[in-house]
Amino acid sequence: MKAVGVMVVQPRRALRVIGCESPLVRDPLTAQQAASAVVLFKALSDPVRLRLLSLIASHHGGEACVCDLTGFFEVSEPTISHHLKALREAGLVVCERRASWVFYRVVPEALSGLSALLDATGATPAGAPR
Repeated sequence: MKAVGVMVVQPRRALRVIGCESPLVRDPLTAQQAASAVVLFKALSDPVRLRLLSLIASHHGGEACVCDLTGFFEVSEPTISHHLKALREAGLVVCERRASWVFYRVVPEALSGLSALLDATGATPAGAPR
């Protein structure tokens, strides 16, 4: 219990409803997993960034030169660079400078991790080894 001024606030408890106990079909996210996933979802929450990731992934080998990306958007090149930086910092893409061009490549592990997180069809029973 926490004392707030003269009021005492008790922690909320989950109410148990009789007959409303469906079993878990997979382990829910831990706090650490949710904190990691939210970084990826935040990076993808902007339509330009989501389209950039899709565009990069749509190129042969999941890799595209920045010069191949800018023409698809009605925003300035500095704005594209800002969005690519956000994707890079989230770990969704990596980049490599080749001469005067920068090539962006999708990080497959990041995408498969997001896919697994969202896929309820391949659920592992709660508590079962993975």
